[in-house]
Amino acid sequence: MAEPKKIVIIGGGIAGLCAGVYARRCGYAVDLVEMHDVPGGLATSWHRQGYTFETCLHWLLGSKRGRPMFAHWQEVFDIGKLDFVHPEIFVTVEGGGKTLTIYTDVDMLEAELLCVAPEDAEEIGNFTRAIRKLTDFEMPDLDAEGLRGWLSLVPMLRHVPTLEHWSHISMRDYGARFTNPLLRQFFTGGSAELSALTLILSLAWMNQRDADYPIGGSQAVIMPIVETFRNLGGRLITGTRVERILVENGAAVGVALAGGGTIRADQVISAADGHATIYEMLGGAWRSDAIDRIYEQFEPFPSYLQVSFGVACDLADEPGFVTRVLDTPIAVDPGTEAAQVSFRIFNYDPSFAPIGKTAVTAMIPTRNHAYWCGLRDSDPACYRREKDRIAAAVLDVFEQRLPGISAAIEVTDVSTPASVIRYTGNWQGSMEGWLLTPRTGLTALETTLPGLKNFRMIGQWVMPGGGLPTGLLTARAAIHALCREDGIPFDVAEPVAHHHSESAGAAA
Repeated sequence: MAEPKKIVIIGGGIAGLCAGVYARRCGYAVDLVEMHDVPGGLATSWHRQGYTFETCLHWLLGSKRGRPMFAHWQEVFDIGKLDFVHPEIFVTVEGGGKTLTIYTDVDMLEAELLCVAPEDAEEIGNFTRAIRKLTDFEMPDLDAEGLRGWLSLVPMLRHVPTLEHWSHISMRDYGARFTNPLLRQFFTGGSAELSALTLILSLAWMNQRDADYPIGGSQAVIMPIVETFRNLGGRLITGTRVERILVENGAAVGVALAGGGTIRADQVISAADGHATIYEMLGGAWRSDAIDRIYEQFEPFPSYLQVSFGVACDLADEPGFVTRVLDTPIAVDPGTEAAQVSFRIFNYDPSFAPIGKTAVTAMIPTRNHAYWCGLRDSDPACYRREKDRIAAAVLDVFEQRLPGISAAIEVTDVSTPASVIRYTGNWQGSMEGWLLTPRTGLTALETTLPGLKNFRMIGQWVMPGGGLPTGLLTARAAIHALCREDGIPFDVAEPVAHHHSESAGAAA
């Protein structure tokens, strides 16, 4: 019997792990190389003195049985074992002594918006109609072809006008249509260049109860996929950075590892940072003018600081997600001011804190990653002082909302863009990949590079919008395409069910 073809995958985040599972299920030999000492990439959390601080997963598309994304997740891990929480409220916005509640139920949302801002009734109607229209919208298969491919697109055709319309409106431009200041702040307070379609789809899926939160956060998803990969015989190599992709005669043939050593393979798949892959691991040799324009003109998600608190009290009566609009912005770094602070109060996840206590996080976007990286490298003491200053400013906002809460803070933790780059290597410390903006539209980017054979890219840098589903769908499509090329059946319909056994791969 012929030896199975070998794939080396760069990056052990959600895309790389899913690709590894699909490849093993189709019979390929797989080595997966991850630079951090734990898999997950940006889908991660960390532990501090009994508390868990989540930085990625706030809801998961595919939580509803019977929906296509649930079935796709079931191909890589037993999603049916997860316990999901359905939030009644998406976010509570507070500012100027007033409160705006964004419900996940579209009828409740419409009633709330009309009550708070009757002067904006016409635009509220447009907004909620779009949510209702897209409630049953399903992410299309990226790998469907032939008759099956055309048939899979038929149900989506009626959604095309709505998708096209909203994908070309930025949150900044859409927010300007509203008169009510709190509604304006809700739409424009985040990434202003983000397409309004992103918010509408999120609320549509939540209204469908197909975007709930899994208890345990990102690790409740990542670790079962790791277990599946190992149980299938995949080899996971952590704490090892790929320095270079080996190319011979115009074809990728493996990778060179930092510190020495190589891994030879028939195919190389990069689920790592897109910029590092193209311009560093491949030395820019296989780029094109079109690729250069993307990296010069497309807008990545910003980087961020995350301030996390371990609070020694039960905050069960507080909203799970609350945004405070500030009277005086926080000076974050040169060129960045925060006009609002959003808190995730994880009272809905008992696994994140001891009984009677609560984990709380606040994420503050910034694009000045260079400042934080430079400070960390050149002046560690000043870096620590700046982290302390930001933490104190965020705690002051929290204290204004919950007077006396400072006395209950047991743990304070601050991560910065330098932390993101150190642990994930993501370009500019971006929290995801490319923003879905009016410029990017809905088109997925090329997964291959001109003239380079036996190589593919997957993940958030080839599918604007980011998120865990991006990793799954691009991984699935890449392995399906390989199977077609090699004449191998892409037979992954049998759901994954874990049988706890010793890993056949190398323990990382």
